[in-house]
Amino acid sequence: MLNRLIAKIIALLPENLVWIFSKRYIAGKNLSDAVKVTQNLNSSSIKATVDVLGEYIKATHEAVEYKLKYLEAIDTIKKHNLDTTVSIKPTMFGLLLDKDFCYQQLHEVISKAKQNELLVCMDMEDSSCTQIELNLFEKLYNEFPETVTLVLQAYLRRTLDDLKWLKSIMLPNYPINVRICKGIYIEPAEVAFQKYKEVNENFLRCVDYMLDNGFFTAIATHDKRLVKAINQMLAKKGTARETYEYQMLYGVRPNLRDKLVKLGHTMRVYVPFGNHWYGYSTRRLKENPRMIPHIIKALVYRG
Repeated sequence: MLNRLIAKIIALLPENLVWIFSKRYIAGKNLSDAVKVTQNLNSSSIKATVDVLGEYIKATHEAVEYKLKYLEAIDTIKKHNLDTTVSIKPTMFGLLLDKDFCYQQLHEVISKAKQNELLVCMDMEDSSCTQIELNLFEKLYNEFPETVTLVLQAYLRRTLDDLKWLKSIMLPNYPINVRICKGIYIEPAEVAFQKYKEVNENFLRCVDYMLDNGFFTAIATHDKRLVKAINQMLAKKGTARETYEYQMLYGVRPNLRDKLVKLGHTMRVYVPFGNHWYGYSTRRLKENPRMIPHIIKALVYRG
């Protein structure tokens, strides 16, 4: 109840005050801000994933505008020789308005990324989009198997089955790159695990399956318990370092991040930027008030 109250209060605050909360985990409002953050990360042997903030558009012209921003971002990444991928949300490109139109916009972005030898990570959104986005990924993966990657959410009950399906469509010599995260959206119990322990257990099951079945395994977590268990799993399996990486959000648990880098694990940090930072921040808090303690902890204790 307290978390929900704080989320509502934050959503009513002026933008300049919300920015105080947001700037710790958002690179900035401009592409140049994301470039600076990525350069700093790269200088510390940390890779990045650059993301233009935005989702759930209401008109197709917005998708075209976002597409142009991504094309500019790809040019800029190449110009500065940044060690980064880019992340996209299909609803930003009109997935819920016109699937064919969305595909055409994404196709142009991914084509340009391929020309510049960049990976494009297709983000996963709420459960109403899951199957549509998996279908879209299959189509794009068959065209760009070396370029397009995917996010799955461990709290969804279906995720292990989705991994088994992905295994069935995996092309020879083109391991599917999957970023496994816990998941952020509020979902009903019939769709998603609700308890911390259940989510963590499924997260570990998913990682175990990916490591054993030829995936490139991108492990997205800030949970020390999961990190400890996964490090033990990696050591027991003798997993090659080039077949997996850890991923974290910009500004969250930098001490744990740096510790993993010192241990020799590949680390990638998600770097969001853009003018829609306010809607992104307040919407995330409304969708998942349980984030409040983690955000406050990240603001107060940067460890």
